Amino acid sequence: MISLSPIILDGLPFTGVSVKLPKTTLLTVSNEVGYIMCGALDIGLLNEVLAERKIVAGRAVGVKTIDELLRAPLESVTIEAQKYGIEVGMIGEEALLKMKQLN
Repeated sequence: MISLSPIILDGLPFTGVSVKLPKTTLLTVSNEVGYIMCGALDIGLLNEVLAERKIVAGRAVGVKTIDELLRAPLESVTIEAQKYGIEVGMIGEEALLKMKQLN
């Protein structure tokens, strides 16, 4: 099952997506600038193979719901995200609010 939900943080809109798969759930919260995602996100791939795309993204591990993703510290972030002050250890919600300031 795929679930889409609007998420409002400090009055700013984001989109939450949850995809139920066998034995796992993919989670992401995004806006037009970037996104945070569960442990399925491969930051190395984004930084190395897809570097020319300059993707702003962060990854949190061990999360099972969108709420957990928003509250979890980021385990890794892309090089492009770092350029905008998004850092490892920052909670998901804080990273998203920084992304919103970029546009």
